[in-house]
Amino acid sequence: MLVPIYFAIAMALKTDQQAASGSGFSWPSPIDFGNFKDAWQLTNFPRAFGISLAITAISVVGQLIVSSLASYAIARNWNRRLFKWSYFYLLAAMFIPFPVVALAQVKLTSLIGLDNPFGVAVLHILFGMSFNILLYTAFLRSIPHELEESARIDGCSTWQAFWKVIFPLLAPMNATVGIFAFLLSWNDFMMPSLITSDPTLQTIPVVQNIFQLTFSTNYNVAFASYLMAMAPTLIAYLFAQRWVMSGVTRGAIK
Repeated sequence: MLVPIYFAIAMALKTDQQAASGSGFSWPSPIDFGNFKDAWQLTNFPRAFGISLAITAISVVGQLIVSSLASYAIARNWNRRLFKWSYFYLLAAMFIPFPVVALAQVKLTSLIGLDNPFGVAVLHILFGMSFNILLYTAFLRSIPHELEESARIDGCSTWQAFWKVIFPLLAPMNATVGIFAFLLSWNDFMMPSLITSDPTLQTIPVVQNIFQLTFSTNYNVAFASYLMAMAPTLIAYLFAQRWVMSGVTRGAIK
């Protein structure tokens, strides 16, 4: 993992002459930070970054809330046929890739006015439910029912028992689902490119593809752009990795 990251950093810090001649693994001397400025301006990075960040934030929060609530209902009502078959129905969606239903989704989002970044976030939430519910349901089955029963004795409703007792115990699984949701939403290229009709509202992966011809000879500028797009992913992964461990500790103590 570190070798390609080092290569990208080394290329992003080179001048045009250094990138054209010599090995790509050689460390640049002198270091040129002007490539980041050029990539920032060529791709209109602030706007694309803001759109990607908004879509990712809505997608992550939506997947955590919707999938955890649906999984809780399924896990606690497993003996009822409706909930059991709903679980299998949702899992079946894992075998249907997005390209198969892409045309139908494009037409549907256009008809109801969701051919925009918000519509992309909604689709991320819906398409992530199958895998997320698989994880959440398995984890919820390991949580004793007695915890909720004690909460109800203290006067909590089902809604309060979920948010005050169950949801905090889901911290390790929330971190896992959050990591997957963030990575898939931030790096997604196909769905935004098909759903979003306005080219000025595209995400970072789509914008970088649009300007790929501009970067065809400027490898140093291209790698500077890639690093800027990759930085939030690395930061989020490192932060969430620590959160997973702390969540496991809190769950063990409780």
